[in-house]
Amino acid sequence: MREQFLWVERYRPRKIEDCILPDELKNTFQKFVDDGSIPNLLLSGTAGVGKTTVARAMLEQINADYIVINGSMNGNIDTLRNDIRNFAATVSFTGGRKYVILDEADYLNANSTQPALRNFMEEYSSNCGFILTCNFANRIIPPLHSRCSVVEFKINGKQKAPLAKQFMDRVNTILDTEGVEYDKKVVAELIMKHFPDWRRVLNELQRYAASGKIDSGILAQMDNLDIRELSKLLKARDFTSMRKWVATNSSTDANMLFRKLYDVSTETMQSESIPELVLILAEYQYKAAFVVDQEINTAACLTKIMMNCEWN
Repeated sequence: MREQFLWVERYRPRKIEDCILPDELKNTFQKFVDDGSIPNLLLSGTAGVGKTTVARAMLEQINADYIVINGSMNGNIDTLRNDIRNFAATVSFTGGRKYVILDEADYLNANSTQPALRNFMEEYSSNCGFILTCNFANRIIPPLHSRCSVVEFKINGKQKAPLAKQFMDRVNTILDTEGVEYDKKVVAELIMKHFPDWRRVLNELQRYAASGKIDSGILAQMDNLDIRELSKLLKARDFTSMRKWVATNSSTDANMLFRKLYDVSTETMQSESIPELVLILAEYQYKAAFVVDQEINTAACLTKIMMNCEWN
C-alpha cells in the first residue's frame, strides 16, 4: 500500500520549481527560498490553486519547523492560546525561524481570533513567522494585512493556456504512474472545466480512475444533472422531494448546480423572477465557500428559490 492514498497528497509538489504557477509568482516564492528567509505572508486566491502547497514547499525547502492549522476547523481563540503559543515559544530544532501556516484564515473570527493573532505575530516575531492562506482577502482584518506581504494568486487570460498545458502534462504523468488508461481529450476537458482548481481536477480524476479507465463515458457523468426535474419540484413547491433530490445529488459541485439553474432560467422561469434568482444564486454561491455542510447550504438556496420565484 502506498504511503498516501489521495493523489493530491501523493503528488503534492515539494519544491517551488515543481509548482504550477504564473512566472512572476513562482519567481517571488523562489526568491524567498533562495534567500532562506520567508516573511509573514497572506496568500489569497480561489480554492485549489496551490496556496497551501506553495507555503509547505517553501518551508520544506529551507528546512524550517512548521505546523499547519486549519482555520475552518481549529480556528478558535483556544487554539491560538495553546497550539500556536506552545509552538511559537519554543526554539526550533533546526536552529532557524519557525513558522505557522494558518490555512483558510478567512474562517477565523474577525472580532476575536484575528485580533489575537495580530498580537501573537508581534510577540513572537523574533522566533516565529506566519503564513496565512485564504479564499477571500477582504475577510482578513486590515491589521493582519499590514503585518503580512500580501500575494494574490491571479491568472490572467494569457497565462491560462500555458498553465493548463503544464497541468495536463503533470496529470498525464500521474495517470501513467497509476496505470490508468485514459483519453487525453477527455482529461483536457476535465481540466478546463475546473481550471484553475488543480485539487478538484486530481480528486475528480482519482474518482473516475477507480474503474481503471478514463474515457468519454465520464463526460456523460459530468453532465447528467437533471436540472429540469429539479425545476419541476421547485415549481410544485415539493420541499420533501427537493430535499431527496439534493441528497441524491450531494456529490455535485454546488457552483455547477447554480450555473445550470442560471442557464436554464429563461426556459423554466417567468421573466420577472429571473432577477430574484440571480440575487439568490449569487448569495449562496458566496456562502458555499465557507459553509461546513454543502448539502444544507444547497437545500437552503433551493428553498429560497422555491419561495420567491415563479415558474413557467
